[in-house]
Amino acid sequence: MPTAIADLKLHSTGKVREIYELEDDLLMVASDRISAYDVIMPNPIPDKGRVLTQMSLFWFDSTAHLCPNQFISEEVPDEVAGRAIRVRRLEMYPIECVVRGYLSGSGWREYLQTGSVCGIELPAGLRESEPPRTHLHPGHQGRRRGP
Repeated sequence: MPTAIADLKLHSTGKVREIYELEDDLLMVASDRISAYDVIMPNPIPDKGRVLTQMSLFWFDSTAHLCPNQFISEEVPDEVAGRAIRVRRLEMYPIECVVRGYLSGSGWREYLQTGSVCGIELPAGLRESEPPRTHLHPGHQGRRRGP
């Protein structure tokens, strides 16, 4: 259920974000929706969109010296202020990854079966939700239709 913004054309929609056309740029809006295992859950988390946007702003700023990014400004329509940013139009490179700080969920199940997570062998005897060390893993979604 996308968030409608008056007078803006919806460009694309994802599990938790919508992207609208805004002049020559795009408006990326984070919702309060929750998704897990590619399913959108029925009950949103209040202000989750604001938190996601602040996290994005932190990382765009923290990595700007390493590589350019799409962030332009926080100047957005009032109805989405705090949970949206203005971004450049870029060609999407479809990549997804998961950063695990704790061994749980699908990573735990895979570890129990194989002793590894996404092909990375882990020490024997780890316990569920124990932080062995942070790992970066490829995601399992493949091609996506939106943000």
